[in-house]
This record gives sequence, C-alpha cells and structure tokens, in this order.
Amino acid sequence: MNIITFVKRVPSTTTRVLIKDDNALDPTGVEFVLNPYDEFAIEEAIQQKEKSGDGHILVMSFGSADSQKELRTALAMGADEALLLQNPDAPNADGATTARTLTAAVKEREFDLLLFGKQSVDKDQHGVGPAVATALGIPCITEVTKLDITDGTVHAEREVEGGREIIEAPLPCAITCQKGLNQPRFASLKGIMAAKRKTLDIVETDMGTPLVEVLKMEMPPERPAGRILGEGVAAVPALITALKEEAKVL
Repeated sequence: MNIITFVKRVPSTTTRVLIKDDNALDPTGVEFVLNPYDEFAIEEAIQQKEKSGDGHILVMSFGSADSQKELRTALAMGADEALLLQNPDAPNADGATTARTLTAAVKEREFDLLLFGKQSVDKDQHGVGPAVATALGIPCITEVTKLDITDGTVHAEREVEGGREIIEAPLPCAITCQKGLNQPRFASLKGIMAAKRKTLDIVETDMGTPLVEVLKMEMPPERPAGRILGEGVAAVPALITALKEEAKVL
C-alpha cells in the first residue's frame, strides 16, 4: 500500500504569539512543532502499513526550509521517505493555495491512501484534505476516528452530533484524521538514528498567486476588568440591570 501523509509546521498551542505590522505572525520566541492532528495521520499510516504487511509511506509538507525538522520527526516515527515542497512564503499560505500546491505534487505519484490531519491548529480552516481529494477526483472522509481497510475498501467511522457515522469508499481515498483514531507513538532513539539515513527530498516550489488575501490580523481585545456590584440580595437589581443594558444577555 502506497500512503502519502501530509504534515505542517505550526506554532505550539502553548506559545504566546504576537502580530507584526505586516499582518503576519512574529516568529520571535515562538516554539514550532509538528501539527498535533498530523501526528494521528502519521501514526495511522504506520499502522495501516503494518496491517497490510507491505507498503511505503511518503510524508509531504509544503513549508519553509525550517519544516525539515518536522519531516525528520515523521521519519523518526516510522515514515519511509519525506518530501518538502519548499517556499519561504508557505507558512502564510491560505488553505486553497496549499491544496493547489499539494495536488500538483500528488498527481505525479502513485498512491492508495492520502492521510491528513483534520486541520492545522494555526489556520483552523479544515479545508486542505477535502480540497485535494476533490481536485484529484477521489473520495474523502473527514474527521475519522476509526479506520479499517479490507480488500481495497475503506471502512471509516466518524463522530457526528448525537451518534456515529459509518462510511465505505473504494481506494484510492483521502482521510482526515481526528483525535481518538489512535495514540501517536514517540520517536525512539533507534528511529531518530534511522531517520538520518532516510531520504528527505527538497523541491523549490512556486505556489503561484495566493487565492485568499489576509486584509488584517489583530489580537483579540483585552477583557474588561470585573467589578463588584454589591453584596447579597441587595446586589440583584444592579446585576439584572447590567445584564440587560450592558451585556445584553437578558
């Protein structure tokens, strides 16, 4: 089974970020990591390869030169080969542009399964996986929490409001991976050493004209300081007035 897994370098969710004057993230002091949802995709690729008893896992990223670190992490976890579609402006690319770039690279390769994290934690757009699948003309099942592939047929389970949804689709197929699908493994020392000998190809990539323009980025406004309206029952009228006239929730 030939599997392509897609990963992205993102700011850690515990990092306090700042915005520069040019409407971009200020990388100073920011810790960058492998997108957490992409870890589920890598782990699932490894497990599906182990179940099939044969196969090849290519991990692909559209990013800057710094993304080599995250690709090496994926190789250390167990991927066989890595490809970086390198562009210095890639970290600021919108989801549609990213999908277009990835699609062009995937079209040149043979594959049975495409695995994506359900979303990147920096953009939160949840659109790259479905967009790539649509462009390639293959089925796409999103936010999968259970996956089984038997005799060329994908059996996927996803959580929906109030229940579960079970979907079947033929290979080739694209899957976006949700928390609960598996438990991503840590890279072992043996895996880290082996990753140094694995192939990481770098291709300078022209992403073309962005399809989405960011007009403005700004931090959310500071929350107003709390205030005490009174004590006990005597404070109730003032509280009701504040909820009606200021908060407008009554």
